[in-house]
Amino acid sequence: MMFSRRKSNRKGIVAAAPRDPSRRGRAIVAVSLVLILSALAVFTLEWADRAFPPPLSEAETVSAEVLDRDGHLLRAFATKDGLWRLKTTAQDVDPRFIAMLIAYEDQRFREHHGVDPLALARAALQFITSGHVVSGASTLSMQVARLIEPRERRTLAAKLRQVARAIQIERRLGKDEILDLYLTHAPYGGNLEGVRAASLAWFGKEPRRLSAGEAALLVALPQLPEKRRPDRNLAAAEAARKRVLARAAVTRVIGEGEAERAAMTAIPTRRLQLPAHAAHLAEAARRKDPAGRRHPTTLSRNIQRGLEGVAREGAARLGPKVSVAMVMADSRTGEIVGEVGSADYFDASRSGWIDMTRITRSPGSTLKPFIYGLAFEEGLVSQETIIEDRPADFFGYRPRNFDMSYQGDVSVREALQLSLNVPAIRLLDAIGPSRLMVRFRRADVRPKLPAHEAPGLAIGLGGVGITLRELVQLYAGLANQGWPVRLGNGIEGVPGPIDGEPLLSTVAAWHVADILSDVLPPAGSRRHGIAYKTGTSYGYRDAWSVGFDGRYVLGVWVGRADNGAVPGLTGYGAAAPILFEGFAKAGIAITPLPGPPAGAVRLVQADLPISQRRFSVMANGLLSASAREAAPQIVFPPEGARVELGAHGDGEITPLTLKLQGGRAPFRWLANGRPLPDVTRRRVSQWLPDGGGYSTLTVIDALGRAASVRVFVQ
Repeated sequence: MMFSRRKSNRKGIVAAAPRDPSRRGRAIVAVSLVLILSALAVFTLEWADRAFPPPLSEAETVSAEVLDRDGHLLRAFATKDGLWRLKTTAQDVDPRFIAMLIAYEDQRFREHHGVDPLALARAALQFITSGHVVSGASTLSMQVARLIEPRERRTLAAKLRQVARAIQIERRLGKDEILDLYLTHAPYGGNLEGVRAASLAWFGKEPRRLSAGEAALLVALPQLPEKRRPDRNLAAAEAARKRVLARAAVTRVIGEGEAERAAMTAIPTRRLQLPAHAAHLAEAARRKDPAGRRHPTTLSRNIQRGLEGVAREGAARLGPKVSVAMVMADSRTGEIVGEVGSADYFDASRSGWIDMTRITRSPGSTLKPFIYGLAFEEGLVSQETIIEDRPADFFGYRPRNFDMSYQGDVSVREALQLSLNVPAIRLLDAIGPSRLMVRFRRADVRPKLPAHEAPGLAIGLGGVGITLRELVQLYAGLANQGWPVRLGNGIEGVPGPIDGEPLLSTVAAWHVADILSDVLPPAGSRRHGIAYKTGTSYGYRDAWSVGFDGRYVLGVWVGRADNGAVPGLTGYGAAAPILFEGFAKAGIAITPLPGPPAGAVRLVQADLPISQRRFSVMANGLLSASAREAAPQIVFPPEGARVELGAHGDGEITPLTLKLQGGRAPFRWLANGRPLPDVTRRRVSQWLPDGGGYSTLTVIDALGRAASVRVFVQ
């Protein structure tokens, strides 16, 4: 309030002096001016804040990451300016590191608004009393401001700008977001930025779990990243880590004893390479989405890492210029879980940049199992059927075995296990090459034929072109009990079962797998419970091996990317050892192969129908009339029937009558996989169940064709 002087009148009464209107006006003007200036200042600051915002958008530039199926890092790509800067959040980092960081760098981080007045006052007082800088006053927010907008020199103007930017950042972001920016951009020397990149480079692991010593080192390095690099100045790194541990002990982030023990742990002195797995697939993912930051895949990091090591070591054993490609897929889902395009992506002598999983090559003998599968399905042969391995002429085509020798009479089982050429071509000639190609198309695989040529017998010995991925897709159908599966490409696409007809019948697929599971492993390898086949292309250019257990399929190709010959290169000698080592080092548990399905039985040669004891065809290559008869079909009891057995007056159970049509006599009946006592030529038989419940009845005719029904006996 304004008061005027008072004066006395004659009667002694003191009266108030009249107010000075000019002074009151000046006061009002002064207050108004202050308010206007304050409003103007606020408006100016608000305008400046909006007109010159902090460059937060530039802080979003981070390294692109290729991830495995569980979100683990497979490969990172440097930013355009060559920095390894991996996006990092507080959830990605050990909580103890966060506690140490705040305790050492900014104890009141959660309370201040970008600038800590107490820290400023303390730093100023220390400077005045000592004459030099004792401690800084930069908050984490101020450090983030400096990181996203680097300064050229340390000047007072630059510091004031940093303070202003810190306040701006605090207005726009929450504390957790500011912390995430620091964790992503903190400098760690060279081209390393961010805690994740530093942890991977120095410790070879993600920072989710850090020891006290590791966490302290990562807190200490960003203050002077070049001078404290452990690979260049170990003493400075150790001293800085010790100071962080001491502060952590004082603030009770860790105990004193733990700090002392952590200070004695060794500091790594060598910078590691960041993960660089699945180079070809990672490049493909980047090309598909160049602007993307995260590229998920179906690969498994552990499987991928194991296969890459096997491929690299295998190529080194085989000599210069030789490369190795591998594909492992889940036969149930079609997902690729491991893919190696070459032995070493960066090895120019092996043309490592070429992804050999997608290059068309001759598959050698790897297609033979599908020939035999069709022969089993058609009832042409059984496993113990005798087939000739002697020189033969198929209208001018004269196949010869790999070693130029012949075995004479062998069983079909031996012929496939030994990969004999002549028996395979005999069966293919009876089946027809076109029918084999049709089956491949059921699996969505279309091998490439020479221009303007129809499928011929040569396709059975590798006379077509196919990629490793396509070959693995074919074998995935074989491993999936005959049902075709489409592989994904590791990045996009919809893998899974292919609707339609089977690649092979379940019984035929089992016979093939049963034979291949008994092939001896290569020298020096131990059995893994897998079925596998090898192949070698003409001229020793390509060596193949494909194997599967009850779930996974692994394909291996070995050769030169330039299609040059490698003398002595064979599937059994070069690719098969890599296949077995791949299964051993992929880190997967071997899934047992499935048991025989209904109707699948291995009969010894003496128990085979006469017509199946030896494979023969007519001179013109057509099957005899008996081989073209209709397959057997059980007409009673029907599929899914519930059968109630009667009884005689004396209490004896009445046998169940079995009826069939089609097929060629004699017939063998099986109940739940066990043969009935007699082989019969009649189409009506009897069976006496040994108990109630579900039973499977199977009949096999003279040609080995089978039919089954499942009934419930009550």
